[in-house]
Amino acid sequence: MIIEQRDYHVYTGKLNELIEHYAQEGIEIQKEVLGDLIGWFTTDMGELSTVVSMWRYSNFADREERRAALKADPRWPGFMAKIQPLIHTQRNRILIPTSFSPLQ
Repeated sequence: MIIEQRDYHVYTGKLNELIEHYAQEGIEIQKEVLGDLIGWFTTDMGELSTVVSMWRYSNFADREERRAALKADPRWPGFMAKIQPLIHTQRNRILIPTSFSPLQ
């Protein structure tokens, strides 16, 4: 099992707009295609105006297959056109659980 953590730093004042777009449209597309959502978070300290999403995949191949399916989904480009102007930077990380991690 692996977890992908995606951090999106949005332009100041645009966080609520990004969250609204996801709540109304994006998250349902992603949950349908990507599957196992661990969580969607905003930051309260540190790098403000940041959204963090975490998705669980069975392995790297599963992640690659699901991400490719998301890109191929005909609903995705329209949604991306709405949110890309709001995002300043993005950072992705793949997390691999230790043997004693509660998430396996």
